[in-house]
Amino acid sequence: MEHHQPTASASNAAREAGASAALTVRKAYKEKLRPTPAQEQALEEVLWRCRTLYNVALEQRITWWRRGQGVSATCFQQEAELKTIREVFPEYAAIHSHVLQDVLARLDKTYQAFFRRVAAGEKPGFPRYQGRNRYHSVTYKEYGNGARLDNGFLVLSKIGRIAIRWSRPVEGSIKTVTVSHEADGWYVSFSCAEVPLRPFPPTGQETGIDVGLKVFLITAGGDVVDNPRHYRKGEKALKKAQKRVSRRKKGSNRRKKAAQLCAKKHQHVRQQRQDFHHKTALALVRRYDMIYVEAIQPANLSRRPAPVPDGNGGYEHNGASRKASLNKSIHDAGWSQFLSILAYTAACAGKRVEAVNPASTSQDCSGCGARVQKSLSVRTHVCTNCGFILDRDENAALNIQWRGQRLRGVPAVAGALHREPVGL
Repeated sequence: MEHHQPTASASNAAREAGASAALTVRKAYKEKLRPTPAQEQALEEVLWRCRTLYNVALEQRITWWRRGQGVSATCFQQEAELKTIREVFPEYAAIHSHVLQDVLARLDKTYQAFFRRVAAGEKPGFPRYQGRNRYHSVTYKEYGNGARLDNGFLVLSKIGRIAIRWSRPVEGSIKTVTVSHEADGWYVSFSCAEVPLRPFPPTGQETGIDVGLKVFLITAGGDVVDNPRHYRKGEKALKKAQKRVSRRKKGSNRRKKAAQLCAKKHQHVRQQRQDFHHKTALALVRRYDMIYVEAIQPANLSRRPAPVPDGNGGYEHNGASRKASLNKSIHDAGWSQFLSILAYTAACAGKRVEAVNPASTSQDCSGCGARVQKSLSVRTHVCTNCGFILDRDENAALNIQWRGQRLRGVPAVAGALHREPVGL
């Protein structure tokens, strides 16, 4: 048997192929649609039919599970019945088969997530029926088969050519097309693979950032980004819009109009927050090559702990429950969304974001590593060991940077060499 060694040219070609693959990312492009009234009605009909199919498929799974004593219908079994459904119900024959298959795939995904949570001992969250206001999108899982672009128009099978309000050109290879309905109209999202990276020039700088509520974030260098508090600023208008909905008679056209206006105001706040997150992430990525962040779980921070009996017939709340009053501000800041956007923006720019253990970053001294216990209301770090005085959040940002650099084996200060490791 002969063994062929790869030639130098073959090795170089493989290396270049790997490098080119590493310089691409998967990216989604979301654009506003401009359908005609007839097309809007057709899209709403598709949404309604898909929601009905989802609920019927869920009911079928529940029924089979009860009759089979723990055996439920599978996604493949339900997909096999689509042919019969399309023959019996002509309204479903007017919907592309890939759209219907995606509905069943979504249901199967929720079931898999349910069983995963059960196995992990988490709160199960059994799949629920989708109401009129809970099903908002349909997906064509293969570009060119039911959905394609033609001279700047979106062509959907059995619906027609829909105009798009383009904001930027689509790059890469389009894989899936998702049409969604939001408060202000219809949108289309193109999920593209092999989108080329556009790396930013290296700066040689790295930092740690600490997110908060007093300020949105602070870097290890002391640079502050103020918290815009979009929801707090728009809360009065949102409250007024919600009151208008509650005063209208249920089922009336006036209530529908009031609900649509209220949804638009909530959408405006979400878009403001998202725009702020994107701009802040872009500014950080332009300035730093490496950014260290906390691996926080914002959902856990905003969850109210259970009260504890006080022994006198009443209940008391531990210190963490005081954060319950900050729930609205925590959700308004949107830390989880920002960290996701920051990681994605860095990947597209050829930069890096590393998450570190957040334990005690506010309590440890960034100068000597000593642990100084302090409550949430104490906003200045004063070390009783070395006398180091610094803003609490900036001290935490420095600790995040030191901890991230230790992970890479690059201690940046002498004090970091002697620091006790804390769950790295």
